Amino acid sequence: MAVPTTGSSIEHHPDLVEMRARYEKAGSTPVAQIVEGLAFLSGLYIAISPWVVGFNGTTSLAASNLIVGLAFAVLAFGFGSAYERTHLLGWTAPLLGAWVIISQWVINGAPDTAQIVVNNVVAGGVAALCGFAVMGLALMGRRKT
Repeated sequence: MAVPTTGSSIEHHPDLVEMRARYEKAGSTPVAQIVEGLAFLSGLYIAISPWVVGFNGTTSLAASNLIVGLAFAVLAFGFGSAYERTHLLGWTAPLLGAWVIISQWVINGAPDTAQIVVNNVVAGGVAALCGFAVMGLALMGRRKT
């Protein structure tokens, strides 16, 4: 084993190649691919949901869903294509899902119609669960096999 350096940068970690290989192995399992695909699709749905459900007169909530949905989809795409390099961003996915759930009550002027509430709670819940699953994949990648 190599002697660790005093720098705080990950590039100098003595087991960097081994860590990347473990994360790559954890991210390439069929379960991981299903989770990453579902996360990507849920991000896309969150982005287009204002027009699917019809958020009439709620431009700020529609903009929030569009931005958060696209960010979630890009994050999920990163998990699917380069998990060994993006696994540390996994903690942001549940936060984005939680924001989708609470945004309708936080953003001023957003009406509390049943279809908007149900849409955001279900879509945000799915996104948060996918985020927690991705975080679980990162924990599996940390365990030595």
